[in-house]
Amino acid sequence: MPQWVEGKIAENIHWTDNLFTLKIDADIDKFAAGQFTSVALDIDGERIARPYSFLNSPDQRPLEFFFYTAIEGKLSNALIKLKVGDSVWIKKQANGFFVLNEIPPCKDIWMLGTGTGIAPYLSILNAPAVWERFEKVVLIQAVRTQADLRYQELITNLENRFEDQFFFQAFVSRENIEGTFHGRITASLEDQSLEKHLGLDLNVENSHIMLCGNPEMVKDSVEILKRRGFSKHRRRKPGQITVENYW
Repeated sequence: MPQWVEGKIAENIHWTDNLFTLKIDADIDKFAAGQFTSVALDIDGERIARPYSFLNSPDQRPLEFFFYTAIEGKLSNALIKLKVGDSVWIKKQANGFFVLNEIPPCKDIWMLGTGTGIAPYLSILNAPAVWERFEKVVLIQAVRTQADLRYQELITNLENRFEDQFFFQAFVSRENIEGTFHGRITASLEDQSLEKHLGLDLNVENSHIMLCGNPEMVKDSVEILKRRGFSKHRRRKPGQITVENYW
């Protein structure tokens, strides 16, 4: 049976009314960048748990998680109210195959995420393996409004450190913001405008695409990429698309 350990809130950062980050001190087992664990609270006599990806890399502490408070989300609406020193439950063992070790050989890695689905990518990008392995690393962050574009300081630091290797592009669907793409990831994959803008070639021979976030975005992007000749990656049949639905 999975083992629960008690963690303590080290920091609760409220980005917007619906977005927040929890930093948690907890003694958990070693995990791989890109994996997830379960976070839980005991509410009305019931332990309510949901899976969340680590945003911190494996060697960073405290643990860090990026949350969106769903309107009917009993757990997320309780988590956002936690204060420093409050207790929270975390599963000791991590899970998930959304990790670099599962990616087949390729030159370029494309990380496409919506909302809080950017979390596993930041965990991966804060670890050295991705920079040692790939020639080009592309991060796409898609949100509804400019206020939802969080962790920009971290992203800017990566751009400064890996100037010729790292490419970042933000998408904002409900506002026209200078420097961002207005609209959705799927449209830019269909007309290839994203690749043209970045000056990069997204192709079957050299590229692998990771998709994380809104299940509709993931599903539609996979279908568009399949029409372009890409295929989902499986251990028995290597492909160029790896997916993680985020709820």
